[in-house]
Amino acid sequence: MHSNRLLSLLVFICIVFSCNTVPPLEAVSPNIIPVPLKQELHNGQFILSSETALQFDDAFKVSANFLKSYITNSSQINLKESNGENTILFIKDTLLSNKEGYTLKILPETITITAATDTGAFYAVQSLRQLLPISLEKGVIKDEYIAIQSLTIEDEPEFVYRGMHLDVGRHFFSVDFIKRYIDALTLLKMNTFHWHLTEDQGWRIEIKKYPKLNDIAAYRKETLIGHYNDEPHQFDGKKYGGYYTQEQIKELVKYANNRKITIIPEIEMPGHSQAAVSAYPELGCTGGQVEVATKWGVFEEIYCTKEETFTFLEDVLDEVLELFPSQYIHIGGDEAPKTRWKTCNHCQERMKAEGLKDEHELQSYFISRMERYLNSKGRQIIGWDEILEGGLAPNATVMSWRGTKGAVEAAKAKHTVINTPTSHSYFDYYQSTNEDEPVAIGGFLPLEKVYGFNPIPKALTKDEQQYVLGAQGNVWTEYMPTEDQVEYMVFPRIMAMSEVVWSSPENKNYADFISRVEVFNKRLDVLDINYANHLYEVEGELLSEKNKLSYQLNTLTKDKTIRYTLDGSEPSITSKVYETPIIINGDMLLKAAVFNTEKQLGRVFEQKLNYHKAVGKDILINVEPHKAYSGSGKKGMINGINGSDNRFGDKEWLGFWGDDLEIIIDLGETMDINSIETRFYNANGQWLYTPKNVLLYFDDEFYMVYYIDYRSEGLIKKMQLDLREPKRVQKIKIKVPSYGTIPEGLQGAGNKAWTFIDEIIVK
Repeated sequence: MHSNRLLSLLVFICIVFSCNTVPPLEAVSPNIIPVPLKQELHNGQFILSSETALQFDDAFKVSANFLKSYITNSSQINLKESNGENTILFIKDTLLSNKEGYTLKILPETITITAATDTGAFYAVQSLRQLLPISLEKGVIKDEYIAIQSLTIEDEPEFVYRGMHLDVGRHFFSVDFIKRYIDALTLLKMNTFHWHLTEDQGWRIEIKKYPKLNDIAAYRKETLIGHYNDEPHQFDGKKYGGYYTQEQIKELVKYANNRKITIIPEIEMPGHSQAAVSAYPELGCTGGQVEVATKWGVFEEIYCTKEETFTFLEDVLDEVLELFPSQYIHIGGDEAPKTRWKTCNHCQERMKAEGLKDEHELQSYFISRMERYLNSKGRQIIGWDEILEGGLAPNATVMSWRGTKGAVEAAKAKHTVINTPTSHSYFDYYQSTNEDEPVAIGGFLPLEKVYGFNPIPKALTKDEQQYVLGAQGNVWTEYMPTEDQVEYMVFPRIMAMSEVVWSSPENKNYADFISRVEVFNKRLDVLDINYANHLYEVEGELLSEKNKLSYQLNTLTKDKTIRYTLDGSEPSITSKVYETPIIINGDMLLKAAVFNTEKQLGRVFEQKLNYHKAVGKDILINVEPHKAYSGSGKKGMINGINGSDNRFGDKEWLGFWGDDLEIIIDLGETMDINSIETRFYNANGQWLYTPKNVLLYFDDEFYMVYYIDYRSEGLIKKMQLDLREPKRVQKIKIKVPSYGTIPEGLQGAGNKAWTFIDEIIVK
């Protein structure tokens, strides 16, 4: 009797006073970005607590300490160093072929991280981090136990170079923000931060031997308001600038190194150097005083090729090399007008002395000379693809931005390349066609297009592909004055780029990626990172089959409903549910939105369709649109949908680079037509120039030359031909001569002009 009472008492005490009982816990479902190479789920959970031991040797000091700090600084859990049954263990395996690869094995008793290097282990920690509660990212959580899903991950990167770029020349950002930027790269397993430090609009690195760079070149008297394409240009009248001290740079280099990120500094030469010339006019060809640039674009004030300039640049690079231990130094080499060189006695004498036939070879001499200097210091150069012009420096790595042609040319010459084409890598482009998007330089680069980027050009053979090191996203900040706006333009496109450079192509799936982005956005919320959220928006597409037109709606996220109206009213929770493509028989105003079971999630999508006589008919074009601006394809020219008034790169504007166009529309039968109209985009800051005239033919007979008033106000130039009397026609031919090569004195001088054309409306 007494023994039963004693037993009951002991059970009661155990229940009441037990501190080690683990409550039921739910583990985070795996939604890792970038997606791992191999991932296998197991039954069970690992319970992380203060009873968990962390074991590692010095080979994994950085990665293990990162994990320990991440957990202890954000929770009540303090990891032990002694052995135990519940252990996180780092194991070195030198037989792993990829030095950045790892295996992460989570079982109920142990978490084992196996890697050949601390770098590989560090990336394992980043994957483990995404398997922990999002609340750990900021602030201390009170939980004493955390459940982690049992699984095995075998992972390694697809490319050795996985980069993000940031321009601080146009707009200057704080040291704290640069750290946040590096933190974002860390989470996504990027390994390179390309830091664009010098520009026409500002010099951002302290050089002690040349103090005027920081007293004068680091500041501009005012900044352009609005867009460069706006006329007339207006300015804010406020002095702007700043620079990073050498002590700040050392701090940031150390900060990045502790996160397995290499900072590659960019010191622009010979172009984009007006700020430096403003501080030291003797570095320019004229010797005359110039000011730090106050607007965007390409400027004629570039470094002169006299000895004084090379001495200056070598002195600057000496201080740069002391600050940055990176193998590579980026020397720019892009957008260097040769106007000053052509009339400069110093430069012309240099060309004669070196046996150079033109100014392009003079630039090659310039770059090669700076490369030799950096090679003598044990470093290598990276340059934008213009360094190919006039002959490539012997050991240079090419960063190809004007498409991938430069990458192909360099790889075939057995030079290493990094692909970063405007078409897929420029995060200063618009990511949505919404009219309320923040002002951007132009172009259109939605998330899916970034995700679909393949850094290996098809033109390369198997042997040549080895020279492609990887890719990076570029962030030029002409129109990003605030840190919030940089984040908005970067996220979520940086997540797509992380999978481009890390994940195996066989593992990539856009629908799956979007589902993981939806989860990852909650992490960004906790981290207080501003991001563009277009996941709950509606996308539309015109379908044409057997001369029947319909309009298809889609949304990116799963398990959501699209509701729509056709009467101009706003969609609501009671509006018609979209199930099949909507039949089109005439003009249409469609409004739609994404809903869950309770409310509207995204903004209202609105599409006006102009049902003119050419919609859905056959169309031929003598050349394909440029792949960077192919939009809806040739059918997009006659799909009844106009392009945006301020988004020349959206899918309704088709872009052609230097091509004369011949467009033939077959109406299918002879019919009366009363008018033809279309629009051209004229954004000279982006090398878009409206053709001077258009030639019209009806059924192969020449009709007239239409002269476009391309000098009229506004960015959009219209061609509208109203016929005096109806014309019976079956085929309409439109010839659009290219503007040609852009002349000196205009933006993009010496390059082929772009032609951007919108909907061709036939009534």
